[in-house]
Amino acid sequence: MYDYHLHTGFSYDAGAEASIDLMVRRAIELGLDGIAVTDHYDPEFADLNWSADLDFPNYHATLDRVVAQYGEAIDIARGIELGMQPGEPNALCAAAASDYPYDFIIGSVHCACGAAIDTRAYHAGRNCKQAVHDYYDDLLRCITEFGDFDVLGHINVIERYIDGTPHDDDFMDIAEVILKKLIDEGKGIEINTSSFRYGMGERTTPTPTILRRYVELGGEIVTTGSDAHRARDVGAMIDFAEQMIRDAGLRYIATFKARKPVMIRL
Repeated sequence: MYDYHLHTGFSYDAGAEASIDLMVRRAIELGLDGIAVTDHYDPEFADLNWSADLDFPNYHATLDRVVAQYGEAIDIARGIELGMQPGEPNALCAAAASDYPYDFIIGSVHCACGAAIDTRAYHAGRNCKQAVHDYYDDLLRCITEFGDFDVLGHINVIERYIDGTPHDDDFMDIAEVILKKLIDEGKGIEINTSSFRYGMGERTTPTPTILRRYVELGGEIVTTGSDAHRARDVGAMIDFAEQMIRDAGLRYIATFKARKPVMIRL
């Protein structure tokens, strides 16, 4: 099993316990085949309560060290999660993507319409349906403007933060445009199992409907990740994610080396 979405103390929202060494050792203890360390870089993050910068020199040096130290025990991909926003933030993401030989880059949207999507500033004046649509509109704008990533992170993450449950038909039109663009550009999506920690129940990330549509449109690149910020969550529900992939009609899981997908048979 592969956990391709892990955060450590380098991420602004990771617990103090989450050193890279602790997360790697936990993955080895669990018998995982591989992991990707994907700490956050969210330039010009809209919520000023968080510092979304990343100590790049220290981060890169630490990635190199843990690969050298633990590489015989577990496959470790040097990764990053880039927080996309239109304009200057996307330009800063592009600079970060080209500044180090990453194995794997997640592109995600944590802010839309100039506000963090988990804050009152975003949801004020928006009902459930409008909050979802505005998020997907900004997501499409971001991936149209910025393309230097390998997998789109937690595509329906907005559902963590809304009151109520949207119907897939309410947004599938724009979601399909996004999925087609990803497929045309050779990019993947992830199954992000943090939906279980957020109590989303059957509304997994992505939903089975979104995953099936990605596959029906010709998509083949799917990674699995816990989005863990603490050692106790490493590897959580990855077996469930692998079954989702099988149920969608795929027989391979994607890993990455030097930004190229490596397909592992399930």
